[in-house]
Amino acid sequence: MSERSESKPSSTPDPFSPASGQRSGRFGLFAVIAVLVVGAGVLVQHTGLDVPERAAAAMVPLTGGAPVATDVTVAGTTGASADAGASNATGTPAAASSAVSRIDPEWAAGMAAATGIPERALVAYAAAHLTVSAEQPSCGIGWNTLAGIGRIESGHGSHGGAVVGEDGWVLPRILGVPLDGNGVMAIRDTDGGAWDGDTVWDRAVGPMQFIPETWSRWGADGDGDGIADPNQIDDAALAAARYLCASGPMTSVEGWRAAVFSYNHLDEYVDAVAAAANQYAAWAEGAG
Repeated sequence: MSERSESKPSSTPDPFSPASGQRSGRFGLFAVIAVLVVGAGVLVQHTGLDVPERAAAAMVPLTGGAPVATDVTVAGTTGASADAGASNATGTPAAASSAVSRIDPEWAAGMAAATGIPERALVAYAAAHLTVSAEQPSCGIGWNTLAGIGRIESGHGSHGGAVVGEDGWVLPRILGVPLDGNGVMAIRDTDGGAWDGDTVWDRAVGPMQFIPETWSRWGADGDGDGIADPNQIDDAALAAARYLCASGPMTSVEGWRAAVFSYNHLDEYVDAVAAAANQYAAWAEGAG
């Protein structure tokens, strides 16, 4: 088990490297390095009805070993867990549309300062965590896993000078390279260029780097505005969370790694997400 770094996060966006070119065919991703995953708690604002939720998260070693379960405690929800949404639906259940507004701003500000994750991106990851924990309690996904993926995919929406606005829209749009078979999988245009502006080849789109064909199935409306758009970070984070949970529970070594591997079929990618997620958890625990 690797030691956690005690160094403080940088105030600038996390660096990340372009992908090696090997892609899953479902998502276009950027890739990097390795360790273990632990869920960190998400707090939501108290709005009168206190219905605590608990979802198991796993500490996942890089190789072998039994996971050490830790609890992710969500305090002060408003009963949104009663409604479960379909894992691939573009429609938004009440839990999804309200999750962003339920994140405690003091918690978000504190975690952003502790982890170096831009606050608006952190809110999106936390909101997706809450929504999917309500929809699929057995999944066990943690916000820090989504943050690990977001860091590697787009530097939390900062790739190429992009910025995540207060409304969650990432501008300018983040587009991957053409998937033209030149060192990457060949995927001919599936959306008429609607999402990626390319009518010949598909490109990965947005802060979580969805391929248009994949978005057509998994696209989600995380901010409750009636639109599912991969360039909006709440939408992208929720779609990513549902996609990961479709692989099965993430509460064991095997389950967690299988889910992240489904996002990008590279063991190095799984290791990189684990390293980032664990570092975020360590910083979050230090701030708690």
